[in-house]
Amino acid sequence: MTQSQGQLSGNFSFSDYQTENFFDEMFDGQTQVRAGYAPFRQRVEQLSREDIVARQHAAERALMSMGITFNVYSEGEGTERIMPIDIIPRVIESAEWDRMEAGLVQRIKALNLFIDDVYNEQRILNDGVVPRELIETSKSFLKPCLGVKPPKDIWCHITGTDLIRGDDGQFMVLEDNLRCPSGVSYMLENRELTKQTFPEVLAQTGVRPVSDYPMRLLQMLQFIADRPNPTVVVLTPGIYNSAYFEHSYLAQQMGVELVEARDLVVSGGYVKMRTTKGFQIVDVIYRRIDDTFLDPKAFNPDSMIGVPGIFEVYKKGRVALANAPGTGVADDKVIYAYVPRIIQYYLGEEPIIPNVRTYICGEDEDCQYVLDNIAQLVVKEANEAGGYGMLIGPKASAEEHELFRDKIRANPRNYIAQPTISLSRVPTLVGDHAEGRHVDLRPYILYGDGVNVIPGGLTRVALRKGSLVVNSSQGGGGKDTWVLY
Repeated sequence: MTQSQGQLSGNFSFSDYQTENFFDEMFDGQTQVRAGYAPFRQRVEQLSREDIVARQHAAERALMSMGITFNVYSEGEGTERIMPIDIIPRVIESAEWDRMEAGLVQRIKALNLFIDDVYNEQRILNDGVVPRELIETSKSFLKPCLGVKPPKDIWCHITGTDLIRGDDGQFMVLEDNLRCPSGVSYMLENRELTKQTFPEVLAQTGVRPVSDYPMRLLQMLQFIADRPNPTVVVLTPGIYNSAYFEHSYLAQQMGVELVEARDLVVSGGYVKMRTTKGFQIVDVIYRRIDDTFLDPKAFNPDSMIGVPGIFEVYKKGRVALANAPGTGVADDKVIYAYVPRIIQYYLGEEPIIPNVRTYICGEDEDCQYVLDNIAQLVVKEANEAGGYGMLIGPKASAEEHELFRDKIRANPRNYIAQPTISLSRVPTLVGDHAEGRHVDLRPYILYGDGVNVIPGGLTRVALRKGSLVVNSSQGGGGKDTWVLY
């Protein structure tokens, strides 16, 4: 017997798993497994360590063979990577999910009303609930959208809201992603891989399906169209975009065309697609291009990936765009801090899911607190994503603290800060045994004929030991999310 064979001998077991001082998704205390995980633990501990490792490797090979990749351009790289998967799922029980779902529906309804108000009546600004200056200095506030009414009065058709759990086990909203939220293809493929990895335990546990997401997405896009039997397309910046796999995957799953700007033209007051049979009118565009690149005539004149004139067609109601241009104003991390007030203002309700305590550097008292306590805080740039433009105070050096202090002093409006939260953990396969790794959760919400929360979402996991950064571009991976009936 070789050493490696010896190390993999015996059955896989959670008996030596350490919960430490974090909220653990699988274990309540050191040994008591939570009810939703009981069937999974029972089945997995019947398998050998060698079998578990083999299943993990098989899932990784399947990801690579399916071409489920993303591009990383940081630090001068231009590399293509798989989104790593860990085969131990994250389980959410029914009652907990139902409360989360109600909170997300509440939040999306309020944010949609907020976006519509900001670009039209501006009641919330006139009443001083959200400072007017905050909106007018937001990079994502688009003046050309003033007075615009999108089809069916829906602005945020597709949202990915990031949730975390702290030490008390309660879910909190970390941020809202309303521009072009990504990652849903990994949610779908993680479920397919779990079906192959643990088919019997998945069937026995009673997990709500997510595989109908492409159908629900298509139905939502058809709902916002102006004509019956509409033509729907997915607009991508092209093959070099980091999420190109997802763009092509969703188009294929919905059975619609994947197009680039060069495939579309504005003609006769409509957006038309070039086909082998001539031009065809396009009714709905699921655009995966940022607002300002969408139309060089209306927004950024240097855009090479937009469609000249498309915004005028949109304003006349002759094409629907998802998400609506201008939606990003609610994606600003400073606006996030006001969402509890936004919910109260439009719905007259208390938020079901609270925000993380947030310090707004544009407010003098908060700014001074952040400057004085930066070593204990997480500081975020207002319009950055993917783990960029961020300082994790407890893990940063004194020099990095001072650099961020200078940035905040120079442009306080552009920064918020939050306490460092010990994200909940899920057992994660490390070699032939399980160790705790920190996770968040990105559920996906569709707004068409009602607000529809997909039962699950993408659990992102910080694969590096001790890391709190779950973003795939920063070394994170994914887990399948099981929402129980």
